[in-house]
Amino acid sequence: MYNLLKGLSIVEGASFIAGPSATMHMAQMGAEVIRFDNIGGGPDFNRWPLAKNGQSLYWEGMNKGKKSIALNLSTTEGRELAIAIATAPGENAGLFVTNYPVNGFLSYDILKEKRADLICLRVMGWADGAPAMDPTVNAASGIPMMTGPQDDEKPVNQVLPAWDLITGAYAAFAMTAAILDRKTSGKGHDIRLPLADVAISCLSHTGQIAEVLASGADRPRMGNDMFGALGRDFETKDGKRVMIVALTTRQWIGLVRVLNLVEVIESLEQSLNISLSAEAGTRFNHRDKIIPLIIAAIVTRNSAELYQAFDKNGVTWGPYQTLYEAVTTDDRMVKENPMFTNIDHPSGMSYPAAGPAATLPGQDRGTLIPAPHLGQHTDEVLAMKLGLPDHEIGRLHDKGIIAGMNNAKAA
Repeated sequence: MYNLLKGLSIVEGASFIAGPSATMHMAQMGAEVIRFDNIGGGPDFNRWPLAKNGQSLYWEGMNKGKKSIALNLSTTEGRELAIAIATAPGENAGLFVTNYPVNGFLSYDILKEKRADLICLRVMGWADGAPAMDPTVNAASGIPMMTGPQDDEKPVNQVLPAWDLITGAYAAFAMTAAILDRKTSGKGHDIRLPLADVAISCLSHTGQIAEVLASGADRPRMGNDMFGALGRDFETKDGKRVMIVALTTRQWIGLVRVLNLVEVIESLEQSLNISLSAEAGTRFNHRDKIIPLIIAAIVTRNSAELYQAFDKNGVTWGPYQTLYEAVTTDDRMVKENPMFTNIDHPSGMSYPAAGPAATLPGQDRGTLIPAPHLGQHTDEVLAMKLGLPDHEIGRLHDKGIIAGMNNAKAA
């Protein structure tokens, strides 16, 4: 965990992936992140996947390095504490990430009455306030209708919650931008970030909206073929599957050389009066003639020999493997990756967890801090951030307004 954001104090009142991932990124860059939840846990406290003892592996993955407080948010006093924590004083405080409704008790208008320079980033479903989640936004985006076998019209959903994760990363960027602006202008910000807007903006940025408007039709399904370039999966002699991409001229020339297809490709180019090395689009348009040649060449070679030749000749490739294989056998992924540290987690398990994805050469990554137990920092936060004395904290415990880690899981 780096110290680029050291000194910032961010409060999180959010659940699931987009909001919590945004604050996790900021925590891993040195910010203090205080997450509040209901006593008993928020809606994502028991989210799958689960450890054998029933504790959420998602929870401890998404909340590394944060502090946790547990409040009874069904009570007026509990809600007032949440508001007070979100708007706590301090030059580097007043930073709040949430996915609570726009007009609820954590609305921007209510919060800014307590702190005029508050920066509130609110993850939403749709911009009009309608609810949405990654799978429903993905369905509406059109992506599942482009994905899957060519001979099937049924939608194919993606396993990775891509829109949640992209939204979380964008939220961290937007929050950082607002913090920089506040340092010069002194102004707070009400930032609303709808999941649906992130998804459709990504399709705009990559030219896909312009594509369908220009063609008057949707992009057809292509199975595992890469759009606009030569790229797909192939099977080796020993039954391994490999993804090969020939997007650049260098990648294409290297692939042709490794597969001993130079003369065959030259003959094909002459017959079609084209140059396959000139443009990726040309290779894509003629993939029906190229791919059978590659299939026939690769199926005669064992994977180990082929992969070594690929590396020597600048071919871009990647083996198909299961996640378990990626974690346990691929040194570059986890085993020898300095991003990972083996730590003890709240579930009682000890396993490698990811720190910051960015590497800052010459700077110490620091210690990777595990996720907290629910309510682990309740007393500390109330004392340090709100200045509550011990007897007041004790009173709140007695009334069931707050809970520590020993009783936070009790509903």
